[in-house]
Amino acid sequence: MAVGADRSPDAAGSPLAKRLNYLFTTMHPPGAPYTNAHVAEEISGSDEYGGVSLTEQYLSMLRNGKRTNPSPDVLRALAKFFAVPVGYLLGDLSPSQAERVEEEVRFLVAMRDKRVRSIALRSVGLPPEVQDSLTTIISQFRRQMNLPPEPPEPPEPPEPPEPGPDGAGEADGSGEPDGGATDGRR
Repeated sequence: MAVGADRSPDAAGSPLAKRLNYLFTTMHPPGAPYTNAHVAEEISGSDEYGGVSLTEQYLSMLRNGKRTNPSPDVLRALAKFFAVPVGYLLGDLSPSQAERVEEEVRFLVAMRDKRVRSIALRSVGLPPEVQDSLTTIISQFRRQMNLPPEPPEPPEPPEPPEPGPDGAGEADGSGEPDGGATDGRR
């Protein structure tokens, strides 16, 4: 397990915690968000992530801001798991680069919907003017249905959970109220 910095007064709002929580909230398979246990197990159980050993409890501390300085190997493994540049987790990207990463995340989330994928794939190969016409038609339908011209931004990730009485996050250290153990989520 990597050694992190002690929690500072504003650590719960740390850029790393916010970005990790955003990824957990948005980047997951259809059904339910990943749990800390699932991500830690996937990363620790696969050589694909560079032999990093990550525990559910440490991941919870990163997400709730108790630890803010993970090792570069942990950051690389998390970035690879969520398919984002490590600079996004580090906060090393310019605002426009970070926005581009988040735009790609929103695109991937939208592509989870089978119907959205079908519409997008059917437009492949059509001339640009036909694709523009389709965009106009979709915009007209959105107006008729009183929807905003563009799909809404995904909601801000929830604030990290407050540490439990033992200071390790929620009761099981997963950072989730029920630990995700009883509802079958990943």
